[in-house]
Amino acid sequence: MPDRDSEGTSTESFPGTPAVEAHQPPGGESPTGASLSTDQLLERLAADRLWLLQQIDGGHWSDLRLDLAALERELGQVLEQASQRVKGN
Repeated sequence: MPDRDSEGTSTESFPGTPAVEAHQPPGGESPTGASLSTDQLLERLAADRLWLLQQIDGGHWSDLRLDLAALERELGQVLEQASQRVKGN
Protein backbone atom coordinates (compact mmCIF):
# COMPACT_ATOMS: atom_id res chain seq x y z
CA MET A 1 0.00 0.00 0.00
CA PRO A 2 1.18 3.54 -0.61
CA ASP A 3 2.38 5.77 2.18
CA ARG A 4 0.81 9.02 3.33
CA ASP A 5 2.68 12.20 4.01
CA SER A 6 2.26 14.19 7.23
CA GLU A 7 -1.08 15.61 6.02
CA GLY A 8 -2.44 12.14 5.27
CA THR A 9 -2.17 12.65 1.52
CA SER A 10 -1.26 9.63 -0.55
CA THR A 11 2.27 9.70 -1.93
CA GLU A 12 1.51 6.87 -4.39
CA SER A 13 1.05 7.54 -8.09
CA PHE A 14 -2.70 6.99 -7.65
CA PRO A 15 -3.99 10.22 -6.10
CA GLY A 16 -6.66 9.72 -3.49
CA THR A 17 -5.84 6.07 -2.85
CA PRO A 18 -6.11 5.15 0.85
CA ALA A 19 -2.88 4.04 2.42
CA VAL A 20 -1.40 2.64 5.56
CA GLU A 21 0.35 5.40 7.45
CA ALA A 22 4.10 5.49 6.89
CA HIS A 23 4.94 4.88 10.56
CA GLN A 24 2.79 1.76 10.78
CA PRO A 25 4.51 -1.55 10.00
CA PRO A 26 2.79 -4.02 7.67
CA GLY A 27 0.58 -6.73 9.12
CA GLY A 28 -1.83 -4.48 11.01
CA GLU A 29 0.45 -3.96 13.98
CA SER A 30 0.82 -0.70 15.81
CA PRO A 31 4.20 1.05 16.02
CA THR A 32 4.73 -0.47 19.48
CA GLY A 33 4.43 -3.97 18.01
CA ALA A 34 1.07 -4.76 19.63
CA SER A 35 -1.64 -6.14 17.35
CA LEU A 36 -4.75 -4.10 16.71
CA SER A 37 -7.81 -5.08 18.68
CA THR A 38 -10.81 -6.31 16.72
CA ASP A 39 -12.66 -3.09 17.53
CA GLN A 40 -9.74 -0.99 16.26
CA LEU A 41 -9.55 -3.01 13.06
CA LEU A 42 -13.29 -2.64 12.48
CA GLU A 43 -13.01 1.12 13.07
CA ARG A 44 -10.18 1.43 10.54
CA LEU A 45 -12.07 -0.62 7.97
CA ALA A 46 -15.20 1.49 8.51
CA ALA A 47 -13.11 4.64 7.99
CA ASP A 48 -11.69 3.17 4.77
CA ARG A 49 -15.24 2.32 3.63
CA LEU A 50 -16.33 5.91 4.30
CA TRP A 51 -13.32 7.20 2.37
CA LEU A 52 -14.18 4.93 -0.57
CA LEU A 53 -17.78 6.15 -0.55
CA GLN A 54 -16.61 9.78 -0.51
CA GLN A 55 -14.30 9.13 -3.45
CA ILE A 56 -17.06 7.43 -5.44
CA ASP A 57 -19.47 10.28 -4.68
CA GLY A 58 -16.75 12.76 -5.62
CA GLY A 59 -16.57 11.34 -9.14
CA HIS A 60 -13.29 9.44 -8.86
CA TRP A 61 -12.88 6.37 -11.06
CA SER A 62 -16.12 6.95 -12.96
CA ASP A 63 -15.44 3.94 -15.19
CA LEU A 64 -15.39 1.72 -12.07
CA ARG A 65 -18.22 3.46 -10.21
CA LEU A 66 -20.72 0.57 -10.31
CA ASP A 67 -18.17 -2.05 -9.26
CA LEU A 68 -16.77 0.13 -6.49
CA ALA A 69 -20.25 0.97 -5.22
CA ALA A 70 -21.06 -2.75 -5.05
CA LEU A 71 -17.79 -3.38 -3.22
CA GLU A 72 -18.56 -0.58 -0.76
CA ARG A 73 -22.01 -2.06 -0.04
CA GLU A 74 -20.56 -5.54 0.50
CA LEU A 75 -17.86 -4.14 2.77
CA GLY A 76 -20.55 -2.37 4.79
CA GLN A 77 -22.46 -5.64 5.20
CA VAL A 78 -19.34 -7.55 6.24
CA LEU A 79 -18.39 -4.86 8.76
CA GLU A 80 -21.92 -4.85 10.22
CA GLN A 81 -21.89 -8.65 10.59
CA ALA A 82 -18.42 -8.61 12.15
CA SER A 83 -19.45 -5.85 14.55
CA GLN A 84 -22.52 -7.79 15.63
CA ARG A 85 -20.46 -10.94 16.23
CA VAL A 86 -17.90 -9.01 18.28
CA LYS A 87 -20.65 -7.45 20.39
CA GLY A 88 -22.25 -10.89 20.85
CA ASN A 89 -19.10 -12.39 22.39
